[in-house]
Amino acid sequence: MQQVSTISGARLLDSIDAPAMLSQVERWAAINSGTANLTGLAAMAGDLADAFSALPGEVTLEEPAPVTAIAADGREVVKDHGRHMVLRVRPDAERRFLLTGHMDTVFPVDHPFQSLTWLDADTLNGPGTADMKGGLSVILAALSAFERTAEAAKIGYDVMVNSDEETGSLSSAPLISTLAQGKYAALTYEPSALPDGTLAHARGGSGNYSVTVTGKSAHAGRNPQEGRNAVVAAAQLAVALKALDHAGLSVNPARIDGGSANNVVPDHAVLRFNIRPRSTEAAEGFQTAFAALLAEISSELDVTFYVHGGITRPPKPVDARAQKLFDLVKACGAELDQTLNWQNSGGVCDGNNIAACNVPVVDTMGVRGGSIHSPHEFMIVSSLRERAALSALVLQRLSVGAPL
Repeated sequence: MQQVSTISGARLLDSIDAPAMLSQVERWAAINSGTANLTGLAAMAGDLADAFSALPGEVTLEEPAPVTAIAADGREVVKDHGRHMVLRVRPDAERRFLLTGHMDTVFPVDHPFQSLTWLDADTLNGPGTADMKGGLSVILAALSAFERTAEAAKIGYDVMVNSDEETGSLSSAPLISTLAQGKYAALTYEPSALPDGTLAHARGGSGNYSVTVTGKSAHAGRNPQEGRNAVVAAAQLAVALKALDHAGLSVNPARIDGGSANNVVPDHAVLRFNIRPRSTEAAEGFQTAFAALLAEISSELDVTFYVHGGITRPPKPVDARAQKLFDLVKACGAELDQTLNWQNSGGVCDGNNIAACNVPVVDTMGVRGGSIHSPHEFMIVSSLRERAALSALVLQRLSVGAPL
């Protein structure tokens, strides 16, 4: 690779304080910040704001956008979220980047997985170590190293750390979209797709739906024919939705709430399901098929449907500009003696939202680790330093004109 920087990968590595990064991750992982734990999220947001204030620019805590959900009884209720941290650096620069992460974890305040355990000298087990409090430390260390380069003064960047990624980023999606506008490139700090550092490449999309079914109650013995069974309608819809599965789309009916006493025809049910379209065409095809199913079953069983939700993570293909960014990350890794490859992923993240804004993004720039979303989650500690150096070098290359 042509050497166009004023600082080598080795010097970048030397500028990164790995023990300080580890201490930071241990402190953050000790804070329970499950998506619904607003107290824990507030503590994390405050700690992050203090830590990122060491960088130039302005740190703000942004209010979450309003979000509603469907309760088991069919009511649409407000769902509270924590605030999102944003750092804006040199907002008037001609070339600007976006770096994103999340402070929430999948472990609620009453989950038994709350402590850190060393599995060996280089492997730390703990909630959020890989997903993604380790990644947050990588962002901060990478930017601190990058700010020591001559090129940093010429460009700007925004950092966004949201509080709701694990539940779909519904309260931060407008913020992500706003911050992505006009950015040259983006990096997101989910953990590597595999413990060896493999990156996630193309991603499918994701959508969550709640369908409220309203029928008509009746006595199950005296006049069942006058009833309209909402549970049966929900079950029929669930089976029909599952039949829409194909190579480009998976549908997962996940839960039915509703029902009544055994001698009552139930007039209410709520079906919840998730879809994973692998392309925009598959997503559009599902919407058409779903509308047809609702009309058909509504007519056949004389029930009504109310749909809440939709596709919140569009599919993320890798276009030519995004591929150039992947190639640049791989080349920077080689300069640091890191062998990087990539593979497609069925998972989703904020990289999907960023790509939908036509910004090239690599979204697994965080630590190496694995077993995320389980009590076996682990972080490979030596990857803190190596991934911070990788990001700093990528940002430097992008700053001096690496074309995308």
